[in-house]
Amino acid sequence: MGSRARARRAAAVLGFTGLLCAVLGAVMIVLVPTLIKQQVLKNVRIDPSSLSFNMWKEIPVPFYLSVYFFDIVNPDAILLGEKPQVQERGPYVYREFRHKSNITFNDNDTVSFLEYRSFQFQPDKSHGLESDYIVMPNILVLAAAMLMENKPMSLKLIMTLAFSTLGERAFMNRTVGEIMWGYEDPLIHLINKYLPNMFPFKGKFGLFAELNNSDSGLFTVFTGVKDFSRIHLVDKWNGLSKVSFWHSDQCNMINGTSGQMWAPFMTPETSLEFYSPEACRSMNLIYKESGTFEGIPTYRFVAPSTLFANGSVYPPNEGFCPCRESGIQNVSTCRFNAPLFLSHPHFYNADPVLAEAVLGLHPNQEEHSLFLDIHPVTGIPMNCSVKLQLSLYIKAIRGIGQTGKIQPVVLPLVWFEESGAMEGKPLRTFYTQLVLMPSVLQYAQYVLLALGCVLLLIPVIHQIRSQEKCYLFWSSSKKGSKDKEAIQAYSESLMTSAPKGTVLQEARL
Repeated sequence: MGSRARARRAAAVLGFTGLLCAVLGAVMIVLVPTLIKQQVLKNVRIDPSSLSFNMWKEIPVPFYLSVYFFDIVNPDAILLGEKPQVQERGPYVYREFRHKSNITFNDNDTVSFLEYRSFQFQPDKSHGLESDYIVMPNILVLAAAMLMENKPMSLKLIMTLAFSTLGERAFMNRTVGEIMWGYEDPLIHLINKYLPNMFPFKGKFGLFAELNNSDSGLFTVFTGVKDFSRIHLVDKWNGLSKVSFWHSDQCNMINGTSGQMWAPFMTPETSLEFYSPEACRSMNLIYKESGTFEGIPTYRFVAPSTLFANGSVYPPNEGFCPCRESGIQNVSTCRFNAPLFLSHPHFYNADPVLAEAVLGLHPNQEEHSLFLDIHPVTGIPMNCSVKLQLSLYIKAIRGIGQTGKIQPVVLPLVWFEESGAMEGKPLRTFYTQLVLMPSVLQYAQYVLLALGCVLLLIPVIHQIRSQEKCYLFWSSSKKGSKDKEAIQAYSESLMTSAPKGTVLQEARL
């Protein structure tokens, strides 16, 4: 009796435990997704109490700027009207440091900030030094010549004389450091003296001079604290809700985020939109495929073929015109009216005529396309590579001798890649809190449910087996009583005397 009682108690305990596990697992299946969503919403908003605030304030991802120059092989031949030939040089790699300052939280659920950037040359990652010499178009001379195209001949002759006096030529041979961060040029002082509003810079001229130790403008973005549907979206840039560089309201709109974080809970139908001060416009990337980065699930977003398409190929881009061949965007209106064009490197994804006009270009998707890998649950970038090219439209200008017989061509100057990938402690923290823990909880809820069901079967099986034993015992007891009655009757028959004749009859048999 004692062992049976203990077995019953054990079965009851296991059954109760199983019931608790099953109920807990079922509750987790219902509540865990909601809890995870609430935690994500709480920790991706721009708020000092959120886990991602420090990541947003001081980006922990090491960013690198890799610069490739197009060294002109035949400058003298170009002046005689021959096709340009270039040789790619680089990369010249710079570590990019970013930090936000003047962070001000406003009453309308927005935050304003300035993001400063600085660059530090990395010789160990570069193929060359900043002291390397590069032959490039003289942007100041050729841009000024283009601006004088429709001016009176007398002014053109004066400019030709000024160029000759200052020793200016159509092509220049300068170091990487000078081209990047600026060089003194007497032409700048002359132009600023007689045409003070022509160029936005007053001292040195360099392709990236305005980016180093400077900010990218005053951004005001929504924090998502009060209205989560607008989290990270840009409200204003430099106090403007739209720019005035382009010729249509759609092209002038400031859409998307500031390009650092996006709204969480993405789907393949989500697009990645951001405003780029360097491109003076908003850009939109599209979903390509799902993948993983260091065990973290990601969505890869890439540039659509229409990003730099001209207005005839993609009508919404008509506002960025005047346009040339499809695949390059005219940015002269936001770059001191110099005939500069933005595109993918080597004119990838552009009209083939552009690459064919310059010897030495080899566009291909693997080397020249851009991408961003985003964690879809949080909207935080894990890995990115943004590649763009800057080109100059040049041609001979009648009356300006320095331009010679240059045939009209969009000549690439430089292409650059901004890349960064989460690594080290931030990556481990991100993986543990936003990937590992949710996965453990997800598996735990189903394990608890399955374990509970198994434990619930134990008392049921015990009860069934107990009933079977009772039935067998009852059956065997009933059969034993009938046998005893038969034996007793036979014994009594032997004790009773037989009638006469019975023995004789048996004997005969």
